[in-house]
Amino acid sequence: MSQTTEQAGRSGGDAATSGGPAAVAARFWPAILALALGGFTIGTTEFVTMGVLPQLADGVDISIPKAGHVISAYALGVVVGAPVLAYFGAKLPRRALLLGLMAAYALFNALSALAPNYETLMLARFLDGLPHGGYFGVASLVAAGMVAPERRGRAMAMVLMGLPIANTIGVPAATWLGQHLGWRASYWVVTALAALTIAMVLSFVPHLPGNPEATGRRELLALRKPQVWFTITAGAVGFGGMFALFSYVAPMATRVADLPDAAVPLFLLTLGLGMVVGNWVAGIMVDWSLKTSLLIAPLGMAATLLLSWVLLPHGYVVLPAMFLVTGVGSVLALGMMMRLIDAAEHAETLGAALSHGSLNIGNALGAWLGGLTIAAGYGYASPLLIGSVLSVAGFVVLALAFRVDRSERSGHSAASRS
Repeated sequence: MSQTTEQAGRSGGDAATSGGPAAVAARFWPAILALALGGFTIGTTEFVTMGVLPQLADGVDISIPKAGHVISAYALGVVVGAPVLAYFGAKLPRRALLLGLMAAYALFNALSALAPNYETLMLARFLDGLPHGGYFGVASLVAAGMVAPERRGRAMAMVLMGLPIANTIGVPAATWLGQHLGWRASYWVVTALAALTIAMVLSFVPHLPGNPEATGRRELLALRKPQVWFTITAGAVGFGGMFALFSYVAPMATRVADLPDAAVPLFLLTLGLGMVVGNWVAGIMVDWSLKTSLLIAPLGMAATLLLSWVLLPHGYVVLPAMFLVTGVGSVLALGMMMRLIDAAEHAETLGAALSHGSLNIGNALGAWLGGLTIAAGYGYASPLLIGSVLSVAGFVVLALAFRVDRSERSGHSAASRS
């Protein structure tokens, strides 16, 4: 664990213990709820595009594979926004930064809902992705600073729980609205959620200063660390497996499983429930063993994606397998964030934000490669096979990262003894 994170955890733990358990809960849980609502808002806007992909494609007169590029545009925004916001925002008061990021979400989702054509929609989705990594990074650091160091995984998982709950409730509901009222209604729902998050953060999250010692240069120095790049690469490649499924779940359900449009919200609900359960398990697992969790998760995702490919033609029978895909994917997501925070050391804001940039490279990669296989005529189930390959590749990168890290530590120990 990095010194910076340890200090944050100790200061949070000391603050938490002053005033007794009742006072701790009175401050902690409302703040966590407000932060998680922001995650719920972000999760809804990130994934609802996948649920209304056929309607969106018809609405702006493009093919479904081309509509998948809208998903990639959002993911690219996350990748670009994460380091930029960490560079400029590390010193800013954390509550004020959270409010500004959520205001941007409200604005750019409204622009998405009003987009008159494909080009404008692509721009709106790119802009909407910019605040994503910054929000989750800052919110996770706020939560981790409110508990003792040995419980930071569970605290961060509580903030991230907003995202899987979005997939359980927000995305299916917004998808249903998009199917019945038009795809633009889905983005208006998220605009309203962003406004509600602003009110909740103002009401319950305390004023918190930024890191006074942070500078943009010091944040970017973390990019010189090999373990940071190993982890970014592993997340980008490995998490592409889950997004290969997520991006095309609507046509998988209707065109491969041969189910009606009404089945799509049920598929999305299943994926969301897998993330909820997986996120809860992830908090426990990464506090137990971060390394083991990170090695198990991508292999589990590869296996469950293959199982989903086998079962998809049989209709609803595939749902338990898809539940497991997002369950193990949630373990990978939380593990990657904690690994990046530790690897970045004093640049913890950048590390936390880059974790979501990394995962959204996986979002773009999974959507893009899945679209290529569909366009090449391999069918709407083919992204599941591509996803399995990506997951295995993520495991290989992680295994190599841990081996290099062990060699470096052994070298430092030998040098210190001599």
